[in-house]
Amino acid sequence: MTEIGRLLGSGKEAEVFEYGALALKLYKHAAAKASAFREGANLAIVERLSLPAPKVHAVGEFDGRWGVVMDRAPGSCFAEQFMTASAPFEEMAQLHRRLHQQSGDGLPSLTARLSAGIRRAEGLDASLKHRLLSELESLPDGDRVCHGDFHPFNIHGVAMIVDWLDACCGNPLADVCRTYLLLRHALPERAMDYVETYAAMSGAEVGAILAWLAPIAAARLTEGVADENDELLRLAGVA
Repeated sequence: MTEIGRLLGSGKEAEVFEYGALALKLYKHAAAKASAFREGANLAIVERLSLPAPKVHAVGEFDGRWGVVMDRAPGSCFAEQFMTASAPFEEMAQLHRRLHQQSGDGLPSLTARLSAGIRRAEGLDASLKHRLLSELESLPDGDRVCHGDFHPFNIHGVAMIVDWLDACCGNPLADVCRTYLLLRHALPERAMDYVETYAAMSGAEVGAILAWLAPIAAARLTEGVADENDELLRLAGVA
């Protein structure tokens, strides 16, 4: 059996280790079996679309933790070059659009995922949840690949995109809005630059992208990001 090697990276949900010539993503929670199989299934779906994602090799239990064995991402993430105000977002937006040109058939519904998140979110009263669900229902659904966690830290080497756990089938503009929400926290001075770059490149309206912000912020309240909660509640519409 291949030995687990050195730590390559760590996030809120998982750690990634060397695993021979491959990479092993181990979830931090012992009960993360469903997450491991979900990400493995998502990677298998996007593999047939020839998208720049790691190939999945196995899903299983390793030293008492559930994980996914996949291709190792080459090089470092793109994040460093986006930390400066002058770095352009064109390459990232082009890569994002490449995903959105593919059918998301077989992936979970993005709208259904957001709806479930809003229903579970704490800090929202019944009236606000009802309004957010109605707002979500009024937004146009879609059938494209949506990564669900697309940001510079998940883009590596020659455009390999990692972390496909939250991949869904839905409206690309919702996926862009999710990226905007993530960038608001990590790179607040650059977040709107990305929306405007994607909009100019795709012909979408900035307003149509930001129309998804309230339901997406509300759904993110279920993700355990305590340092973002006050801002997420405000964006969701809590006075």
